[in-house]
Amino acid sequence: MTRRGRLGASILIASLCLAGCGGDRDGYAPSGPEAAWPHYAGDRGGMRYTPATQITPENVNDLEIAWTYQSGDVSDGSDGTSKTSFNATPLLVDDTLVFCTPLNRVIAVDAETGDERWVYDPVQRQTKLPDPHSRVCRGVAYWEAESKAERARTCGRRIFTATLDSELIAVDALTGRACQDFGRDGRVDLREGILDAEPWEYYSTSPPETVNDVVALGALVYDNRRIDAPPGVIRGYDVRTGEQRWSFDAVPPGYAGPPPVEGARYVSGTANAWSILSSDEALDLVFIPTGNAAVDYFAATRQGLDDYSSSVLALRGSTGKLVWNFQMVRVDVWDFDTASQPVLFDHEVEGQIIPALAQATKMGHVFLLDRRTGKPIHGHREISVRTDGVDGEVLSPTQPVPSFIAPLHSTQLRPEDAFGFTFWDRKKCAEAIARYRYDGMFTPPTLAGSIQYPQNAGGINWGSVTIDPERKLLFTNMMRMAAVIQLVPRDEYDALPDKTSHWPHQLQPMHGTPYAARLFPLMSPFGAPCSPPPWGSLVAVDLETGQRVWDVPLGSIRDQAPLPLWLVPGWDALGAPNMGGSIATASGVVFIGATTDRFMRAFDAESGEEIWKFRLPFTANATPMSFRLGPDGRQFVVVAVGGHAWSASGDSLIAFALPDR
Repeated sequence: MTRRGRLGASILIASLCLAGCGGDRDGYAPSGPEAAWPHYAGDRGGMRYTPATQITPENVNDLEIAWTYQSGDVSDGSDGTSKTSFNATPLLVDDTLVFCTPLNRVIAVDAETGDERWVYDPVQRQTKLPDPHSRVCRGVAYWEAESKAERARTCGRRIFTATLDSELIAVDALTGRACQDFGRDGRVDLREGILDAEPWEYYSTSPPETVNDVVALGALVYDNRRIDAPPGVIRGYDVRTGEQRWSFDAVPPGYAGPPPVEGARYVSGTANAWSILSSDEALDLVFIPTGNAAVDYFAATRQGLDDYSSSVLALRGSTGKLVWNFQMVRVDVWDFDTASQPVLFDHEVEGQIIPALAQATKMGHVFLLDRRTGKPIHGHREISVRTDGVDGEVLSPTQPVPSFIAPLHSTQLRPEDAFGFTFWDRKKCAEAIARYRYDGMFTPPTLAGSIQYPQNAGGINWGSVTIDPERKLLFTNMMRMAAVIQLVPRDEYDALPDKTSHWPHQLQPMHGTPYAARLFPLMSPFGAPCSPPPWGSLVAVDLETGQRVWDVPLGSIRDQAPLPLWLVPGWDALGAPNMGGSIATASGVVFIGATTDRFMRAFDAESGEEIWKFRLPFTANATPMSFRLGPDGRQFVVVAVGGHAWSASGDSLIAFALPDR
């Protein structure tokens, strides 16, 4: 029997005993290991894995809602503010779950009952964001002092949160009160040294990351407004005092462009880090996924700032010095920035354990790097791509592609591949595909319009990848939909009487370049994607071989399509757009929400079979988490159910568990 077979058999035996020896369908005896979740994705390295085994493929169908907490922090935008999206993943601190709301309140609840324990309210000032952004906070970070004596003191254990008001805030993990010794009354102004930025051009949506006694973070920089956008600087602060320890300005050696504006510390237009960071305290490294230098769809005016765009960087946690960088897209003019959290794991190659990093991309690529050096563990390929874009553009003739894990997204989209519910709408889609240029996923943007497949949302987005270290499987959810990028000459843009932009049909000015950009999804007259389904999928990859183990549809067109269409036979196999991530359990269950339909799902890790589905009040566009407390505790799976830009806003944190005996 293989290692995987032995593991599966042992889990099956334990699972059968759980269901048959410890109780019956009306109750389950507590069993299995305890399991914590002290960081955004479970551990510092973001594996999204729990050793808990109480919930199994055999009993997952008996899951029920254990409790629901509603924060009240919700808006549909009708009050003049931006709508909210509740996408947070809670942390487990002792027996308390801590999370943030879209209004940047930090809330602590009893992990097993959902009862509120404390609330910290920074009083959010920035309430109006430009289309298509909703107010969101994906998570918080936890730090505790090394010494027992300091941990016992006030703020010896801290929660760090970053806000839409561009502040980094520290609160006591036990009481929720601001740590007065951190910055000014618990707050650090992240706009210090950054000038000429509108409030909605620079703010934080993702959790900070702690590495030893430093808390590090980047920020979201609003895309495609101007070439002199706010700088994308990454900074590290002392966890106790809030004093800035270091900054990394993504300016390559030999940069000869304009210096920072008077009074500013950093260069404008550099690559930012809006997504989720990871860290390795033993190596004293923090890993940074980066966005694009400004602007996204025209590179010739970036003045040499491309070197760290669409990359993963390793910075020394104590100093902020660059240790290595690996670039996934060269001269990115597609908004294929690195959205996924770098995921750290131990990778066995020919009997040798290598400290590895899995970096997923919007293109559906997964690179496996040695996290000490940034070198691809299995090498990579360079493919030739077209460089005949618009006048004045300068593009890279090659792009890197992983060689071990084959690309998970197709690079082919022909008129004969068009989808349609009927002959008529399929023909319309085929005509649309033929109308626009497509030479693969690195087709340059053009004046007549170029197809982007995958679109700039992915592929794989901030949901990143999940790694099961026992089965040596990698899981990821992804989208497979097409969009069009069309560059608009500056004089034509200036002459437009209406320059408003509403997602998903966007008009972006890109001031300082010869062009504006028009973006829109490639859709049928019925509003369905023209690309072939599944439009959303969940994929498993064997980390020993690099081969895809299974690839199954994720989601359905329910809650998006008109009623007659989602009743068409096979509607539940079409997949759906998705945003959020998955988690895996040691017992072999993969949990995920993420989709545009209002369901939470579970899949068998070995086969990819959907084994549980639960109807939710709103979409769950967040990464779940799971934990189990004490020898008598139940295993809980918790997810934020609060909508996204494409769906109604909600404010529910829902915990699932097996029935208590």
